[in-house]
Amino acid sequence: MVKDHGPQIKNDKQYERLRDKGMSKEKAARIANTDSHEAGKKGGKHPPYEEWKAEELRDRAAEIGIEGRSKMNKNDLIDALRNH
Repeated sequence: MVKDHGPQIKNDKQYERLRDKGMSKEKAARIANTDSHEAGKKGGKHPPYEEWKAEELRDRAAEIGIEGRSKMNKNDLIDALRNH
């Protein structure tokens, strides 16, 4: 039986599967709350992180709350953004 995680989680079953795979609560919630028509799409309009400037990566890291970003180099920022 799937636990009800309240109104903040749209897809409780998917959320639990993602948490069981080891994803953070925040990341699992973001994915579980994505509209189903968007969930299967890969990529977006932005170029890959490797093509971003370090300043742009830092700004994006700030938007999603990655700590220690000011001391990270470009490769560290890319890794942190992809694994947050």
